[in-house]
Amino acid sequence: MKVLVIGASGATGRLVVDQLLSRGIEVHAIIRSLDSLAEKPNLYKIQASVHDLSSKEMAIHLKDCEAVISCLGHNLTFKGIFAQPRLLVKDTIECICSAIKANKATHSVKIILMNTTGNCNRDIPEIAPLSQRIVIALLRVLLPPHLDNEKAADFLRTQIGQNDNAIEWLAVRPDALCNENDVSAYNVHVSPNRNAIFNSGATSRINVGNFMTELILNQSTWLKWKGQMPVIYNNP
Repeated sequence: MKVLVIGASGATGRLVVDQLLSRGIEVHAIIRSLDSLAEKPNLYKIQASVHDLSSKEMAIHLKDCEAVISCLGHNLTFKGIFAQPRLLVKDTIECICSAIKANKATHSVKIILMNTTGNCNRDIPEIAPLSQRIVIALLRVLLPPHLDNEKAADFLRTQIGQNDNAIEWLAVRPDALCNENDVSAYNVHVSPNRNAIFNSGATSRINVGNFMTELILNQSTWLKWKGQMPVIYNNP
């Protein structure tokens, strides 16, 4: 099995790569610097700036891939937050989808997008607490990365939808990300059961990687969650 990982050198992306490799999956990772990931068996590093790739170039990297995982995000610097490209994640997801369709694979390709509990699933629809909605409305205006996360998930929901023959997708929504050394017990829900701003729950990055790997390897898990935006929390 071959999986393409975007954002593989980030704090969560690295752990996703490790989880995939530990289960015998061949990982192709698009990274800016080859030195940002250590050499490992079954890891193939592609040096590129993902936002500069055309859909034709992306199609080459996606050839024979069964899945794509995006852990892409904005650097937490002034330039990373406010400079272009402001729609880094959404534009990349759109490019990936165009590339998948151009490849005309004989099987559908899975896309897993790392998103956030601050973004509601408007297919259900979810109604967040008023205090959360007020803060999110401000973030949508003041912090471009939040709007980018919303637009990336909205593209999959509205432009790909539930019945696309070439693409299956889901958006994993961790809550307050934290670092742990080992996979621990966690719960997965259809919708958040906490206030994402004022009562967030912990989600370890390694558990995110474990859940994404299970989605790739376990078809029953995939069928349970595909086309949805599952929320993952560590067990208390």
